[in-house]
Amino acid sequence: MNMQSLLKQAQKMQKELAKAEELLNEQTYDSTMGGGVVKVTVKGSMEIETICIDEALLEKDGKEDLEEMLKSAINDALSKAVKDTEQKLNALTGGVKMPGGF
Repeated sequence: MNMQSLLKQAQKMQKELAKAEELLNEQTYDSTMGGGVVKVTVKGSMEIETICIDEALLEKDGKEDLEEMLKSAINDALSKAVKDTEQKLNALTGGVKMPGGF
């Protein structure tokens, strides 16, 4: 394999990784806590998309419970996003770590 062929292959992989990263950034990941009273959705870009809190929970004076459920739901959704991103990028790169955080 000559240098020009390697360069073309590297450029192709770079384009595929950029496209995958763009798609992953828009992917959403959901988490539900407390039997569905707290729901969180995050994007692959690690941004919180939505937080839904059941009205019944707000009426209970359960501030500490709500805070804990929110923290757990957000951390769970972010963890799903990170794992999915790693899995999909590893599939593209064959597990080879790429410069630039890919």
